[in-house]
Amino acid sequence: MRITIAHTRTKAEIIQAIDRSFADAFKNPPAGLPVQVSVEQQSWAGSILTFALKAKMGFVSTPIKGTVEVTDHDVTIDADLGMLGRFISEEKAKDLLGARVKKLLN
Repeated sequence: MRITIAHTRTKAEIIQAIDRSFADAFKNPPAGLPVQVSVEQQSWAGSILTFALKAKMGFVSTPIKGTVEVTDHDVTIDADLGMLGRFISEEKAKDLLGARVKKLLN
């Protein structure tokens, strides 16, 4: 799954905002979905954040892995939803993740 979101702030400001708030963005489950998401790992290499999340629905948990790349004009998220993709459509996941990242950018 790939999402690209435009921004108007400096690259450094966006990196700081994402770094500061990445884990907080996943603390509360999205409305209407019984999914708990926790951050297992996050690390920066220049302007690329590599992350590993764990999504849990009842007794089932699945890893979500991906990257967030910050450029001068946009943020691109590439994520592998794992088994979660069987329970949530890619469009729904894009909407939910996109909304959370947009909050980080404001």
